[in-house]
Amino acid sequence: MIVLSNPTTITNEINVIHSLFEEGLQLFHVRKPSYSLKEMISFVAQINPEFRPQLVLHSHHELVESFKINRIHFTEEKRKNNLEFPPKFTNLILSTSTHSISDFNSLTPEFEYAFLSPVYPSISKENYLPKTDLFEAIKDRTNTKTKLIALGGINPENIEKSLTNGFDNVALLGTIWNAENPIKNFKSCQRIALSYLQ
Repeated sequence: MIVLSNPTTITNEINVIHSLFEEGLQLFHVRKPSYSLKEMISFVAQINPEFRPQLVLHSHHELVESFKINRIHFTEEKRKNNLEFPPKFTNLILSTSTHSISDFNSLTPEFEYAFLSPVYPSISKENYLPKTDLFEAIKDRTNTKTKLIALGGINPENIEKSLTNGFDNVALLGTIWNAENPIKNFKSCQRIALSYLQ
């Protein structure tokens, strides 16, 4: 299972990240769109070095070497405009964001996985809703090299539907950071997902 960071700074965030990893989180996407290079360095430096191989950088990709991170993510815009792509670094694991199945199908094989969003009405972004029924759309999936990850509105009630209707995994954002007890929510989601991903 994948968790994305809250886009802005929140209280106790680093402790929550450490707890998520201790509970078995596989990958954590560091998505802080407004962070300067200095802010990003400060943020990543607080994360326990043992978890850094499981971090995925959305921005300031140049930090991969100094922090020994081997995963980077491209926004749809950066991928399509060839900003930073292909990356200067070799031996990196790549992921990206998509918003339609045709866009997903057109991805080149170097992407290990891609988010397709929003699958459901977003928990973290107000009025961010699916424009089409993605469950109908993914019946036209032709790209089998890249894993398809459901993002947007994912919660314990809809993980089963997502994983039994064409998605390879799920990613959590609002269901973690908008929750009173993010670890409890994560464990609920993880328990459901693992029963389908074994």
